[in-house]
Amino acid sequence: MGKLNVKGGTPFGSVNLCKSCTWVQYTVGYKETDVLVICQNANPNIQVPFPVHECSDYNDKRLPNWEQMEKLAITIEPTRTSKKTAGFKIAEILRPASSDFDESEDEDDFEDSEGEGSGDKRDFVDAVARSR
Repeated sequence: MGKLNVKGGTPFGSVNLCKSCTWVQYTVGYKETDVLVICQNANPNIQVPFPVHECSDYNDKRLPNWEQMEKLAITIEPTRTSKKTAGFKIAEILRPASSDFDESEDEDDFEDSEGEGSGDKRDFVDAVARSR
């Protein structure tokens, strides 16, 4: 006999949606059956006695919130010198986030290097600064 699929039927597995929700207190004991799930979104908090497949107030704690996304975002502005020109420019020059970076050491190494392309980096930085 073949396998029969029913839409809206019982889902396979028992992965609990509450494990990744921000509103849950999820406690697991030593046995598989020792699981305590308390939903803190309801008032008063309720114990959930079964694995949840779908929830209307589910909030995934693995996803970044709005403030975290704004912190990671790069601001870009459209650049147009004519109707035929298309593209974007970065609003500000990106710098390393760590405070351990010493610019004077980097510039000394750059000035000591000789040969082709030694002025390319400085020319690029100057061109970006002028485009602002």
